[in-house]
Amino acid sequence: MIDTGDTAWVLISAALVFIMTPGLALFYGGMVRSKNVLTTIMQSFFIVAMISVEWILIGYTMTFGTDINGFIGSLDKIGLTGVGMNVLENGTIPELAFVAFQCMFAVITPALITGAFAERMKFAAFAVFILLWAIFIYNPMAHWVWGGGFLANLGALDFAGGLVIHILSGVSGLTLCILLGKRTGYGHTAMIPHNLPMTVLGASLLWFGWFGFNAGSALGANALAANAFVTSQAAAASATVSWVLAEWKMNGKPTILGAASGCIAGLVAITPAAGFVAPLPAVIIGLVGGVVCYFAVAVLKEKLGYDDALDAFGVHGIGGTWGAIATGIWATTDINPAGANGLYYGDTHLFVAQLISIAVAYALAICGTWVLYQIVNAFLKARADETEELTGLDIVEHGERGYARSVLTGSPMLGSFEDSSEMLANTVMGMSSGK
Repeated sequence: MIDTGDTAWVLISAALVFIMTPGLALFYGGMVRSKNVLTTIMQSFFIVAMISVEWILIGYTMTFGTDINGFIGSLDKIGLTGVGMNVLENGTIPELAFVAFQCMFAVITPALITGAFAERMKFAAFAVFILLWAIFIYNPMAHWVWGGGFLANLGALDFAGGLVIHILSGVSGLTLCILLGKRTGYGHTAMIPHNLPMTVLGASLLWFGWFGFNAGSALGANALAANAFVTSQAAAASATVSWVLAEWKMNGKPTILGAASGCIAGLVAITPAAGFVAPLPAVIIGLVGGVVCYFAVAVLKEKLGYDDALDAFGVHGIGGTWGAIATGIWATTDINPAGANGLYYGDTHLFVAQLISIAVAYALAICGTWVLYQIVNAFLKARADETEELTGLDIVEHGERGYARSVLTGSPMLGSFEDSSEMLANTVMGMSSGK
C-alpha cells in the first residue's frame, strides 16, 4: 500500500535533487571567466529541460523497464506507458514518485560533465552530444546497477550514484576535454574564477540538495534515510576540513574555493556508501576523499597536462572512484540488510564486485564518449575557434552578456575586477617565469 509519509519524503527529495542542477550552474558559473558565465549556466539549465523530456519518453523505460539479458530495459514503459498511480514494486510509494526522483538523477549527471569542457564547446554540438550521452551511456549504466542489470546481479552496491553518476560523468568529462583540446592560452594566461561568492552559493545549494540525493535514495521516511542523511553530512564536513588543511599546507593559504570544492568532494565520495556504512566510516571516507581529490586537482592535472576546466574529473571521477572502493570496505548489513559486508567485516566478494564495476564504468565512459564525440563532431563543429574563445561564448553563442556595461565608458561594470585580476595574475606569472 502507498505510505503517505514515504511518498511525501520522496517527492521532497526529488525537489531537493532538482535544485542541485541550478546550484551546479552557479557553482560552475562562478568559476569561469565573466565572458562565459551565461554559457556555463545555460548548459545546466537547458539540460534540466532536455533530459526531463528524454527521461519521460525513453530514459525511464531503458533504465527500469523489464530487463533484457541484464543489458537494458525493454520499451514496455516507453512514454511512461502503464506507469500510473500504481505502487512501485516492493515499495510504498507511487511509481510516478519514483519516476520523478530518478528523473532528477538523470538530469544532473550529464550536467556534471560540462565543468570539464567549460569555455570551449559550441552549444549545438553540446546539446546533441549530451542527449546521445544520456541515451547510450547513462541509461544503460543506470540499468546495469539499479535496474536489475548484470552489475546488480554481480553484487555491486551503489546507494545513490557513485558508479552511475560520478564516475560516469567525471571520466566522460576527462575524455571529452582531452578530445576537445586545451583552452586557448591555457597554462600561459590566468583563467581565474570571476565570481567566487556565486560559486559558494552554488556549493551551498548542492550541499543542501544532496540530502535529498542521498537520504531520498532510501525511498522512504525511515531509519535508512536518517543514516544516509547523517553520513552525508559527516563526509561533507570532514572532506571540507581535510581539503582546506591540505591546501593550507601546500600553498600557505586556505581558500574559500578550496572549502567549497572539499565539501563537494566529500559528498561525491559518500554517495555510493551513504546507505551502507555507519557514521564513523563516513568521516574517514570524507577525510580521505578531501585529500585525494585535492591532489587530483592540484597535482595530477598539472603533471598530466589535461585541461579539465572546473575539475569535473578531479572531484567527481576521483571522488566517485574512492567512494565506490570505500563502499566495498565499510559496507555492513547492520546498517542495510539489503546490502552486503565489505572487507572490514571479513568478506571479499563485495570489494571484488566494486572493483569490477569501477572498471566497467571507466570503460563505458571512455569508449562511449569517444564514439559519440566522433559522430557529433563529424556533423557539427564541436570546438569553438580561437577568435570565438577570446570574444567569449556568451556573445558568440547566445548574443548576451552576463553583466551590464557602463553607458559612459563602455567597460564592464562587474567584469572589470576580473579583468584587473587576470592582468595582475598574468603579471605575476610572467615575473615568476623570468619574463
